[in-house]
Amino acid sequence: MAYYSVLDVSPTDDTWIPNYLPTANRLVAQHGGQYLARTAKHEQVEGDDQPAALRILIEWPSKAAAQAFMNDPEYAPHLRARTAGSVSHHYLIEATDDLA
Repeated sequence: MAYYSVLDVSPTDDTWIPNYLPTANRLVAQHGGQYLARTAKHEQVEGDDQPAALRILIEWPSKAAAQAFMNDPEYAPHLRARTAGSVSHHYLIEATDDLA
């Protein structure tokens, strides 16, 4: 079953970004993920204000693939740099409709 990573990221220090992107791009693909959106062009249309500089959407072939990416030892220092240099939230969402 497919899963989606939904992230909101607001850099507080952008020095981590040049090293982060090439590794994250390669590892996302290596673990079967595909970026569907990485953009600063977004707007909140409902609810309490939840500002973010970037919204990112990644499709994964499975929960295991998403977790393998997140737990990849090569990704670990880049994840630490991102979380230290930004305010970020990452949600892992199963591609199912529980209300159907």
